[in-house]
Amino acid sequence: MSKNRTSQIAEIVDKRKPLATKIETVENNLKILDSTLDELSQHCNRLITQADDVELRGRLQEINLLSIREEISAEIASLRKLKTRFSRDTLNIGVVGRAGQGKSRLLQSFSGLSNDEIPSGDRSHCTGVRSTVHHNSGVETYGEIWFHSERSFLNEIVSPYYEKLALGSRPFTSEEFSRNPLPELPKHFARQAELGAMYEHLRKYHINFDEYKHLLNQLSPQRISKHQIREYVAQDTPDGQRIYFNYLAVKEARIVCGFPNADVGQIALIDMPGLGDTGLGDAERLITVLGQDVDIVLFIRMPRPPRDYWGDVDVKLYDTARSSLVDLPLELWSFMVLNQTHASSSIGDNSIYCEELISTHKISHIDVVRCITACCADQEEANHKILDPVLDYLTQNITTLDIQYASACQDRLKRLHNTISLELEKARKALGTGAGRDSWHPTFLKLFNQLWSNLTVGLEGLLRELQDQRSHHDIDLSDQVNAALQACREDTGIPTLEDIKIRRDIEASYQIAYNKYLHEIRAYLSQHFLTLDDGLKRSLEHVKSQIVDILVDQGRLGSITNDTSTHFLNTIEQLIPEDLDRLKLGFHILATFELSYRGLIQHRIRKHLDRLTPDKTPIQLSQSPSAQEILVSLQVLHAEAVYECEAALNEVLCEPSEAAYAIVEEFVDRVLRAEGVKDDWQIFLEEIRAEIWSAEFEKLGEHSRLRREWMNFVERALSANQLPAISFLD
Repeated sequence: MSKNRTSQIAEIVDKRKPLATKIETVENNLKILDSTLDELSQHCNRLITQADDVELRGRLQEINLLSIREEISAEIASLRKLKTRFSRDTLNIGVVGRAGQGKSRLLQSFSGLSNDEIPSGDRSHCTGVRSTVHHNSGVETYGEIWFHSERSFLNEIVSPYYEKLALGSRPFTSEEFSRNPLPELPKHFARQAELGAMYEHLRKYHINFDEYKHLLNQLSPQRISKHQIREYVAQDTPDGQRIYFNYLAVKEARIVCGFPNADVGQIALIDMPGLGDTGLGDAERLITVLGQDVDIVLFIRMPRPPRDYWGDVDVKLYDTARSSLVDLPLELWSFMVLNQTHASSSIGDNSIYCEELISTHKISHIDVVRCITACCADQEEANHKILDPVLDYLTQNITTLDIQYASACQDRLKRLHNTISLELEKARKALGTGAGRDSWHPTFLKLFNQLWSNLTVGLEGLLRELQDQRSHHDIDLSDQVNAALQACREDTGIPTLEDIKIRRDIEASYQIAYNKYLHEIRAYLSQHFLTLDDGLKRSLEHVKSQIVDILVDQGRLGSITNDTSTHFLNTIEQLIPEDLDRLKLGFHILATFELSYRGLIQHRIRKHLDRLTPDKTPIQLSQSPSAQEILVSLQVLHAEAVYECEAALNEVLCEPSEAAYAIVEEFVDRVLRAEGVKDDWQIFLEEIRAEIWSAEFEKLGEHSRLRREWMNFVERALSANQLPAISFLD
């Protein structure tokens, strides 16, 4: 059964990894979405300050992006927790309890470690550092220590005390912290025991600074031997002397050892310092660790005579743990371990008190999977009664818990997507559609009809010109053909006599050498014709440029983009709304049309290269070939191939002209002659009228520009707010 459990744990860990990758993608997409909403929000604020229209300002002020961005930040933080959980190489058991409950004893029983690595004792707060204990039966026990940097020490340890205790300006360097006396605790705080104890905790960092300052900024992690572990994680020696201060500079420790139960698999134990001390931030650190680093939590409680009960500190600890992961009820991933002592212990047999706490835990609203009574210091009992059932529950239920946790996050993201969609719909409508139609439409119709006439004349004139030229040789292709043929004749790739003789010796055969030369010369010759692509592209670019000139001049479209290259066609296509599909199709057809060597010419050339293929060549070698015979044969075959290719190319020199006429006629059919396309032009130009005819629509021009800029921001946000982009569950 243990081996089966071990393999189950390994399978669970492996199955988590792909989901972690998907979550990281969603996290990045949320950051992009947040960035687009930030840009939209800033632009919205600028428009509010600039707008004279009270109604417009009101519509803009109703767009609530601030709270949405706060939600996104919260969801990114939740996804980080989820990603960390699914990225781990282990399933982690967190052990939590107040000092003196037997937590360290239990960890020793699970791991086989001793007081040297996991401090324990009758005095409180032996452990000073969060430690993670990893099972690895194949190594000698060792530790890894992560130290605070000076900056993290000041920000995470020192500064919170200054803020909580109202001690004034926090120190900005460790030297400033250690050199200057601690500010006095305000008198009204000094009367409060908890705050006074916190101040004494800070004083411990201050007066002992010289003992641990050399460790700040040490390279991390630092590997240490088994025997050094205690002096970095403990507050005292095994005999109770508080002479260790290294832990004050330690951020985290990792211990690797072989557990007594060697078949536990990829399991790690997380040991938090006992709660109940006055260290500031302990509860916050517990919440962070439980939220992202723990799969199952064990609460450790040692009932003590003469009477024990669930106190406020127990409930507070449970509530703190419960707040660490709101998406997964704590009662589904926590156990309560009641540390049973025997008659020979210092407190005697506490069985009756354990039973009392078991019978009353629900009344105190401490809900867990199960309460377990066992002696934490007894290795066999701890492994049999506690670790085995916990691991069995973990392997049987963790996948379901993972799905429940992930689904809760995914459901929130879906709700967030819907909320953002509603706000962006308000944003889309905020600037309206422009001025009233009655005030400008007569002028627009007059201007549009004139533009339509000019555009029609320009395109029809170009079409007639291309029709007259479609039987003419294309100059660009003709020049490129001549250059390619010249290269074929001057750069033949044919070997010299000496080369042929050497090749014959290498191949040990003139026939083999001849066959290989045929392949090589054919390949060498054909590459010269690849440059014909350049001529075809120049030819088509020239025709497209002529159309662009007409669209810019007669169509006045140059006023909506500075791009006058042939990419202009793609720009206009993108600007045309999707519902104007007839007009949009015309620009798409022209913008994407290409002439290529491979599509138009290559097949005409290749058939004339057969003579340079061994199985198809008309010139075969004699029974006693020589280098001279091969050289002459290759020269003849090459010359004949070039001659036939030249003849074939002369037959296609008109095709670019014919293709140019055909594509322009197709474009004219789509944008001028198709049924209803004039209406598409009118609708399209209505929207951008103030930019096309800026002088005539001067007052509307600014509003049109502002609306276009605004809609660009809105469209980017809409594009980023796509449900598939923030979905990680199938």
